[in-house]
Amino acid sequence: MTRTWHISSVTDAARARIATARLATAHRVSPTDRARLVSMLSAQLRQCLTKGGTWLLSARATTAQPGGSRFLVEVTSANRRPGEFRQPWRLTVACSEEAELPDSEHVAGDQATLAEALFGADEDAALLLEKLDEQEALVAFHREELHQTNQGVLALHAELDAAGLAQRELFAAEQKAREEAENARGRLTFLADASAALTASLNPDAIVRLLPKLLVPRYARTADVWLFDGEDDVARGGPRPAAAVLAARRGRPQYAADHPGGLPGVDDQPPSALDPARPLLCVPLMTRRAPLGVLTLSPSDERWDADDAFMLIELARRAGVALENARRFEHNRDIAETLQRALLTELPTTPGLRLAARYLPATRGLNIGGDWYDAFRQPDGSLITVIGDVTGHGLHAAVMMSQLRTALRAYAVDGKSPGQLLTHLHLFLHHLQPDLYATAVIARFHPHEPTLTWAAAGHPPPVLRSPDGQVRILDAKPGAMLGIPLHQEIADHTVPLPPGSTLALYTDGLVERRAQGIDPGIEQLASTLGKLPPATLDDDLKASADRLLHPLLDEEHEDDVCLLLCHVHSGAGNLTAQLA
Repeated sequence: MTRTWHISSVTDAARARIATARLATAHRVSPTDRARLVSMLSAQLRQCLTKGGTWLLSARATTAQPGGSRFLVEVTSANRRPGEFRQPWRLTVACSEEAELPDSEHVAGDQATLAEALFGADEDAALLLEKLDEQEALVAFHREELHQTNQGVLALHAELDAAGLAQRELFAAEQKAREEAENARGRLTFLADASAALTASLNPDAIVRLLPKLLVPRYARTADVWLFDGEDDVARGGPRPAAAVLAARRGRPQYAADHPGGLPGVDDQPPSALDPARPLLCVPLMTRRAPLGVLTLSPSDERWDADDAFMLIELARRAGVALENARRFEHNRDIAETLQRALLTELPTTPGLRLAARYLPATRGLNIGGDWYDAFRQPDGSLITVIGDVTGHGLHAAVMMSQLRTALRAYAVDGKSPGQLLTHLHLFLHHLQPDLYATAVIARFHPHEPTLTWAAAGHPPPVLRSPDGQVRILDAKPGAMLGIPLHQEIADHTVPLPPGSTLALYTDGLVERRAQGIDPGIEQLASTLGKLPPATLDDDLKASADRLLHPLLDEEHEDDVCLLLCHVHSGAGNLTAQLA
């Protein structure tokens, strides 16, 4: 019977070797032969395991030999390919039942004891190898678990790294979007604030001075404003960058640099010969008809961001509109002021009665054309002085003022009193311009007695200074505004007017302030009038008018101002005779 074992590891070899030794014992192989068999088989199996692969160990006993039974061990490779022949390793030992010689019994016993010890040690080694194999399997199992755990940890780390990278990318994108939103909001805020500042002024020179202050250094290193009034100005004004000239002629923004700008709506040009190393952005200051000028900018950094350039172009457009509005305003204001001054009366010269008038147009806004004054004689010799204010401003108010002045002079021919004149003007204005109103004060100097008759319609009250410096506000009940849809009869008021008296007639632009109202201004006017020296009033009434205006007016005022001073000279004696 043949026994076969497959051997691919040290454990397999140990087991097969032990089984072979036991099988040899069972077939009565002598201890010596068994020891030799096990030793040589161990050496052969060690060589086979060194070569690797799987090996076949077969063992069998044969009885057909002439010399007795034989025990055969054979080792061959199990990895042979079909048709391949390899010489197997063989070892044969005798199986014998004969007793050994007496003189050799002791030696044979010692040899048998040694062989049995070797076989026992081999069995112990096999058991140890089995334990080691179990431990190796357990270690391999734990190693596999550790490997799987490491793989899971690595996969988890990879997922965490991927999640962290995605989170960082999202955070960077969020930061970028937030930064772009902040920059966009900053540009919009700047554009709104700059536009408000540009449109708040109606002075072209102030707008031109304001533009560089707004842009430098936040959006530009330098800013130059080139204004022109006609086609010839494009070629004048000293050396200008070629890009600025092209912007003026074409009405399109131009970018001059040694590299393409890539700016939306901007034409690229070669670098300026005046300064080749500095990029220039030349933006026309457009109006509805033609450009008013060119805004030339150099960048704060190497170049502009496209969004910044777009914002600068829009700001230049708004600056052009603001300049056009300011110029149109100045033109209309000049026309209205010229008409206003042309319609104001040249004061008559009257012995014993000095007259001085001042007219100051508004310094802000188009609030001119409504204030007026007049002084003329009636047929009976009385002197009529009047000061008024037409609602509204501009050319329309100036024309209406001239019509009221003409109508007043026509009504005064019949010798009507101030109250009657204002009543007629009220009816005239109500029928002529139902949506337009006016205020006025008329004062009449009598030819036969030193008295003053006056009447007011919705106008600030006259202020009368007596010869001793006492000031009185003539605030007797006035009539309502002229032109309102209300029937009214405006009453006259009379006060004494001794020599040395001074009457101040004025419009609300002199005394009214938005933050304070009108009453504090009237009180300040009365106080200032009371402090004027009598000698100055007698000798230089015009200088007195200037001294009266100075403390009441700021450098800039939003409404035009009229002041009419009427002073009875201290040495006039009988004013009646003078007027007669």
